[in-house]
Amino acid sequence: MVRKHTRRAARAAFAVSFGVALLIGTIGTGNAGAAKSMTTTKPTVVIGTKNFAEEYILGQLYGQALAAKGFHVVYKGSFGSSELADTAIRSGKMNFYPEYTGIIALDLAQKPSVKETFPKTAHATYIFAKKYENTNGLTLLGPTPFVDSDTVTVLSSFADTNHLKTISDLAKLDSFSYAGYPECKTRVTCLVGLKKVYGLTNIKFVSLGSISVYTLLDDSSVDSGDGFTTDPQHKSAKYRALTDTKHIFGFENVAPVVSEKLLAGKYGTQLRTISNKVSSLLSPRAMRAMDKAAYSQSGTPESIAHDFLVANGMAK
Repeated sequence: MVRKHTRRAARAAFAVSFGVALLIGTIGTGNAGAAKSMTTTKPTVVIGTKNFAEEYILGQLYGQALAAKGFHVVYKGSFGSSELADTAIRSGKMNFYPEYTGIIALDLAQKPSVKETFPKTAHATYIFAKKYENTNGLTLLGPTPFVDSDTVTVLSSFADTNHLKTISDLAKLDSFSYAGYPECKTRVTCLVGLKKVYGLTNIKFVSLGSISVYTLLDDSSVDSGDGFTTDPQHKSAKYRALTDTKHIFGFENVAPVVSEKLLAGKYGTQLRTISNKVSSLLSPRAMRAMDKAAYSQSGTPESIAHDFLVANGMAK
């Protein structure tokens, strides 16, 4: 997935988008000298991400919060798709990255063949995802309140013309095109599910490169595309996400995937506490506001994450 991510935001403007800041307070105390000392003794957290704006912001949120409490944080940047990021953390190229629980449960673990039952709740999805990670010397930390799922997104005008409300309604069309990222072709939570669960044999897949799915929709280059529920464009009446009545897109809360070795040492409990605190603050409203700042190019991932953490008492 490649989502545009160039941005620069003034702290005051960013705070307005969230309304009144929640002053949560910092975790732990200590003077500057103590913080410097902790930096040299605490383990190195090697943070990687996937390849789109929301992931870059998430990586910075966790990384900056940990660095503020003396952890040595190294940013490895994007490892690409979930499949590539999964390989990277299992091989030790990183030891911390934010992932979507439904992607782990349904795609990485290849849990259901399409004939099996998908997890019916966010909690069941999280538990299954955690069991998968545990088999690889990894674990999941606490999940976020916000969810970011794939969608079948169309122009509202296209939906109205063709009387489309649900994904199943696409079966009425002679054919339709669907734009998605390359990994979509092999995922139950994307093209595989659309074909085998919904029976949409009339779908023509268009692989996305660097062009936004919304640009392709606007240009009438495709009929539909793989959007995401936190995309700012979904706040516009111009676009519509068709209802996923068969729930192939699952429950996509974010949870950090972390090496168990990283948590096994003296500072593992503190690392877990800080990370879980960040996750708990990431409400749907908060994440949409940060994504909007990214899409409007009004801030970098670093500045967007910093402003949010400062507003919530987790950074200075």
